[in-house]
Amino acid sequence: MQNSTPAKIEIVDDVSHTLLQCRGVWTLPHLNHVAYILETLHPRASVIWDVSQIDEIDSAGIALWQLYTRSFEQEGIESKLVGVKQDQDQLYKLLYSKPHEALQPPKEPSWLFILGRETHQNVLGIGKFLAFLGEAFILLLYTLLHPSQIRYRSIMAHIYATGATALPIIALSSFLIGVVVAYQSIVQLQKFGADIFIVDMIGISLTRELAPLITAIVVAGRSGSAFTAQIGAMKMTQEIDAMKTMGFDPFTFLVWPRVFALMIVMPLLIFFADLIGIFGGMVIAQAQSHLSFSEFIHRLQGSLPIKHYIIGIVKGPFFAFLIAMVSTYRGFQVSLNTESIGLYTTKSVVNSIFLVIACDAIFSVLLTELKL
Repeated sequence: MQNSTPAKIEIVDDVSHTLLQCRGVWTLPHLNHVAYILETLHPRASVIWDVSQIDEIDSAGIALWQLYTRSFEQEGIESKLVGVKQDQDQLYKLLYSKPHEALQPPKEPSWLFILGRETHQNVLGIGKFLAFLGEAFILLLYTLLHPSQIRYRSIMAHIYATGATALPIIALSSFLIGVVVAYQSIVQLQKFGADIFIVDMIGISLTRELAPLITAIVVAGRSGSAFTAQIGAMKMTQEIDAMKTMGFDPFTFLVWPRVFALMIVMPLLIFFADLIGIFGGMVIAQAQSHLSFSEFIHRLQGSLPIKHYIIGIVKGPFFAFLIAMVSTYRGFQVSLNTESIGLYTTKSVVNSIFLVIACDAIFSVLLTELKL
């Protein structure tokens, strides 16, 4: 570094080319002025870099060459180096042995690779969920053996939040479902003069299938998403870590109160949905077929066996258990960023609805095989 000078660059324009005479120490602390000159340079002809008078150079200086060489080439301007010393050439080859590799777009993975990766992740996710269920059941047994550990106030609070406050949306959804089923069915039955059978269709379809399913979907979208967001927010603010530090088990305080509350309230919501849905069907039956409310109720008493109502009510706790467990599980998966709350809340709702529909399908197959 004897007789070294700060990094400099002189521009000599010619008709056929632009000569860039580089000299001095081209290391990171000395490149600001040179970078500014190159940024404002817009050559019209080919560019020649004369680097023979550079006293010292590091990777930052080499990177500056490479950056503006590529920039000139993208503008259609040829660029070349002259006077390259041996140590400069070795450093350049070390850094850019494949100078154009970085410019190549990444290769898209094949559909088979994507399918395998997603399948592997889903299998791992199922395993983690089963481990979550196992840990939850172990703590449930401990809680049942120690009733003083049950958080009754928390259960009552969640019953109010998931039950009483959900009545308006459940009522509206059930009423509209009853209206749709009655309106679509009565149009077909009138062709055969069988208007009276609208009572059988509304009573059986609503109490056995539609009311439990619609109620579960609404609860999954409303209460399930709330469970995930609440636990996710607690994890983001490290409240769950604080609970563990103080010796409080998150399952006892966060999971099982929500599960118990939803399993208690779901059959009540289904019963409420049955009443409102049948009322919606009664309104359409009276409007379209002039079937009075008293005739509708009299026919309903004879055409709706109690088993259909019981089957619909029995489905409630199973649906509630699936919704609550999936929602709390997704809440514990939230990481320490705001985007993950939205991501896992969406997954919670989608997974809950899917499992509810799958569970309902299993009920249908089993009960049909049992002649129920």
